[in-house]
Amino acid sequence: MAVSELKFIRGRHVRPTPLSRDQKPEWLKVRAPGSENYVRIKGLMRDMGLHTVCEEAHCPNIGECWHHGTATFMIMGDTCTRACTYCNVNHGTPMALDPGEPGKLAHAVDSMSLAYVVVTSVDRDDLPDFGAGHFAETILSIHAKRPECQVEVLIPDFQGEEAPLRTVLEARPDILNHNIETVPRLYRTARPGGKYPRALELLQRARRWAPEIPTKTGLMVGLGETPDEVVGVLRDLREVDCQILTIGQYLRPSLAHIPMERYYTPDQFREFKRIALELGFGHVESGPLVRSSYHAHEQTKSFEANQ
Repeated sequence: MAVSELKFIRGRHVRPTPLSRDQKPEWLKVRAPGSENYVRIKGLMRDMGLHTVCEEAHCPNIGECWHHGTATFMIMGDTCTRACTYCNVNHGTPMALDPGEPGKLAHAVDSMSLAYVVVTSVDRDDLPDFGAGHFAETILSIHAKRPECQVEVLIPDFQGEEAPLRTVLEARPDILNHNIETVPRLYRTARPGGKYPRALELLQRARRWAPEIPTKTGLMVGLGETPDEVVGVLRDLREVDCQILTIGQYLRPSLAHIPMERYYTPDQFREFKRIALELGFGHVESGPLVRSSYHAHEQTKSFEANQ
């Protein structure tokens, strides 16, 4: 480990902030949404019966993103077959797929004149292909309806099976994203339906099978991990040639979710970014309010410009 990394892990930068877990620091306070464009997009979502992870996950950036006309669409319903303890999305038995959803979503993207869209989903372990075919149809529908629109997909792990991942890659998304979420030690507690090695393997397979499609992942901090564990994850991600990285603060959705153990300061997030760039990531977004899809279009443009 480099001396600069040890300074971050053992030095003054990692001392806990003098705040209780219930006392939100100033850098996490955002203005309540309500702009004209936010209201317009929310109405469009309701009229078309579409779901967004912006709403389902109570994203703190919803006002900013919707004001600028961007959103992360969530396909295949709003009920997940898994029960990750950090996630605010409903879990249980999902409804049947809507075969018209890819077309509806493509129409919405065209109606909003979007140049970039992120498509994600709940886990659908109840489906034979885990929803991969629905992802592929959605990508193809958007590209057919609005060819100039770039499509980023944030996919589940498909239980580690190869065929579903190939199905998604063959539909030619512009970015393939799968979130690593947390450090290996906390997987059993935070993400009991997932496996850390399986997440890394998915990203590695994507690079091997479709090297022209950049891979991306997201990590949240504040669950009780140590900074050196975070750096270990960054090293693992570079071992599988993951290229775009987001790091953000975990915020507990409710008392029913896994507790938040600590706040990281903006300076600490900047240090994580510095280390990640030194390790070779092509683009890094690291900050308290950063989420996987935050400034996604700008992330992709920055990554492409540096290639």
